[in-house]
Amino acid sequence: MTQKLVLTSALKGFLGTSLLLIIYFSIVTIISGWAFAQDQFSKFWYFIVTLAIGFGIQVALFSYLKNSVKQNVSSRVVTTSGVTSTAAMISCCSHYLANILPILGITGFITIVTQYQIQLFWVGLVANLGGILYMTNKVYNLT
Repeated sequence: MTQKLVLTSALKGFLGTSLLLIIYFSIVTIISGWAFAQDQFSKFWYFIVTLAIGFGIQVALFSYLKNSVKQNVSSRVVTTSGVTSTAAMISCCSHYLANILPILGITGFITIVTQYQIQLFWVGLVANLGGILYMTNKVYNLT
C-alpha cells in the first residue's frame, strides 16, 4: 500500500510540474507568440523549471499527506505557492501585455512587473521552498 501511495503521489507531482509548464507556455504563447515563449524560456529556464519542479514536489507531498493521514493538511500552502510560481514565471513576459491592455490602465502595473521580474522569480522560489519545508515537516511528523 505504501509503495502504491508513493508512486501515485509522485505521478501527481509530475503532472503538477507538467501542468505548470503547460500553463506557462500557453499564456506566454497567447500573449507574444511561440518564438517569444521559446526565447524567454531559454533565457530563464533555470527559474522556470525550478519553480515548476518545486510546485510538483509540493503536489506530491500534499497528495501523500492527504492520502496517508486523512488529516487536515492546508491546501492553501500548495495553492498559494502554485499561484506565486505561475505568476513569477509569467512575469518575465507580462510586459508585453502592455500592447493589448493600455485601455484598462494596467500599463503601470506591467511596467513594475517588468522591472522586478527576477525578484519575482526569487519570491516564487522562496514560496516554493517554504511550501516544501512545511509539507516535508508534516510528512516527517507522521513517522
